[in-house]
Amino acid sequence: MRIFIICCVSWLLIACGDERDDRLQANIKTADYLIENLGTDLDAGRIRNAIILQQYAQLLAAQKPSLKPLVTELSKDASRSGPMYYSLSHRLSTLQSKPELLGDIDAQLSESDTLIEASDPNLFSDALSDPINVIADMSEGKLARVNAISQAQSLQANAAENNGAGSQLVGNPSYGQWQTNSSGGSFWQWYAAYSLFSAISPRSIGYHNWSSRRDYSYYNDVGRQRYTSPQQKQSQNDLAQRTKKQFANKGGFNSPYAKSKTGASRMSTASKKAQKAPSFASKSSYSKQKSTSTGSSSFRNSKSTTSRGVSRGK
Repeated sequence: MRIFIICCVSWLLIACGDERDDRLQANIKTADYLIENLGTDLDAGRIRNAIILQQYAQLLAAQKPSLKPLVTELSKDASRSGPMYYSLSHRLSTLQSKPELLGDIDAQLSESDTLIEASDPNLFSDALSDPINVIADMSEGKLARVNAISQAQSLQANAAENNGAGSQLVGNPSYGQWQTNSSGGSFWQWYAAYSLFSAISPRSIGYHNWSSRRDYSYYNDVGRQRYTSPQQKQSQNDLAQRTKKQFANKGGFNSPYAKSKTGASRMSTASKKAQKAPSFASKSSYSKQKSTSTGSSSFRNSKSTTSRGVSRGK
């Protein structure tokens, strides 16, 4: 009898493993299709905020020619060549060719679900509000923010510190990274393509201060779970843990994501669902992430594959 029970349990485990493998392969095919479809929408100008981003970049470049190289780089996010779309494609490629880098089957399933969600055109459009609003803030009031309250209102509502031009992109690994100096402090460093931000706003941005005084951004408050790779998530968690230990006897440390900031004025249904979804912040390792197939399924069912265009960047 005991042997029979052991055999039954073993059979169930094998069957479960086979089911997860099948679901993973199905998810990979779905993610591949949806990411390519997103690229087609970008090519055809069907992503609302991608159109606005391109318009804003052209307008600010005409207003301030010295910023043209920077805004041209930012406008790439409205295309396949931008870091946001490239990141999705690269993550899919890793899942297809080197899944072992992500950890076990549960971690791979979690990443496949996340990629399916991140490829939603409406969610992607909302994520573009960050580079759009960076350009809007640099226009000195000539261009309105999109999907967000004014800079002055946001800073006041969040008791936040003004970190200068590009502040909505700080903490987003598509644009820069946290560098730790010899004293153990971490500071934001822009990638070369965005290094002009350092010249515009020369004051360095320290991780500890930013964590407690950061302002609202779509990435940090809504989109981080879906537009961050598992490896990048782990790096963010590791940095938070190191900083927490460093300041344990110096007044403490609060995670930059412990409390969502006020600032969104409009979001798609997809983003609202994403905002309510369970956070990955409490997971210590992406190799231990568990698949949430039920939540992901309901999220996918809410998606719309079309988005309206605009004639002016208002």
